[in-house]
Amino acid sequence: IAVSESDAVPSAFSWVRDPEFVPPGEDGGVEKCLSHEVSSPRAGQLKGLMVVFLDSIIGTTHATAGVVRLLSPDGHTLQIIGSAALSAELKEEAENFVELECEANDMATLGRVVHASDISSCASRQHCPYASCRFKSLVAAPLESPNQPGVPLGILTLFFDAPRELASRVMNAVAAFAEMMGAAIEYTYINRESHRAERLAARRQIANDIHDSLAQALTFARMRISLLLDAIRTGNELMATKYARDVDEALESSQKSARELIADFRFELNPGGLLAALNDLVSKFREGNRIALEFQNRLVDLALPIEHEIQVYNIVREALTNIARHSGATHARLFVDATAGYYVFTVEDNGIGAHTFAPVEGHYGMLIMRERARRIGGEIRAESARGLGTRVQLFFLEPESDWRATSE
Repeated sequence: IAVSESDAVPSAFSWVRDPEFVPPGEDGGVEKCLSHEVSSPRAGQLKGLMVVFLDSIIGTTHATAGVVRLLSPDGHTLQIIGSAALSAELKEEAENFVELECEANDMATLGRVVHASDISSCASRQHCPYASCRFKSLVAAPLESPNQPGVPLGILTLFFDAPRELASRVMNAVAAFAEMMGAAIEYTYINRESHRAERLAARRQIANDIHDSLAQALTFARMRISLLLDAIRTGNELMATKYARDVDEALESSQKSARELIADFRFELNPGGLLAALNDLVSKFREGNRIALEFQNRLVDLALPIEHEIQVYNIVREALTNIARHSGATHARLFVDATAGYYVFTVEDNGIGAHTFAPVEGHYGMLIMRERARRIGGEIRAESARGLGTRVQLFFLEPESDWRATSE
């Protein structure tokens, strides 16, 4: 399931519904949605890795089903990242159960030892409408960082159609699997951060090289324009001056482009990735504005190419900057989701609205956002109505499965 990660916003204001997203293409992207639902997990994704572990655990322990939940980036909520051996009916039952505070299956499980629980008498059992609601017991094990004992990563939960006494016999095996899963999760996180840091360092080095060569050369060329003008005045002064000024303008434009490129390559991103960077961005916005900003994240895990992360971050930052400067809003929200094979980032406010988004002299924010989206194969949708606020939505297809290999 998708569980919202949301910070409480002190006010009577509330959003009526989640942002709508209609994929581009025929039938609103139905074909894409269906193909996405039945596709196998992409290689290297944490979700796929967890499902592989679950299949092995279930086979070893003779469990009925299994669910893995990981801590969200804010460290306050648990979100399901993978499940196995669940029919549609059993999946609903399992997901409903792990959301309830029954038999220590809430956040208190984190940091505890592996334990078995009798769930046959849980209150949620009284409302199950399916004949297949047969879970009688469970074994829950905390997933922890092997290099930082006591640092929680998530919870592994196995469901059994046998009494607690029988389920408790496999606790040692579950504990061993939980230890391996914790190591795999931490390795995935560390490996991503390491590759991300290396690529960011390489980008900074490129920026330094450009600054030491191209930018300085362009500045030097501009300084020589006045000497060129003096030298050619002995000929056709009118045309020579015109051409010289044309060159001057071209050099000035090139210098500006070089500076923008340098700034882009020197960009710093939280080593924890895009979700961590967006958390930082939200915190800074709240500190500097009186607008109540709500952050709802439907993704427990997000791995994107570094170029995608940088462009998404900058688009969201620009959208939030526009809200702070021009919206007149009291509330805003950042909504992150994945649906129908697309990643979707929505920034909206309840301000005065009526923005045209047309570029005017000195203000090219929307133009720049659209260009950034284009670089990662994405699009920007912008809507604004007087009195109804403004919405800016970025969406792009999930990167191809081989992007990790080509980016390393």
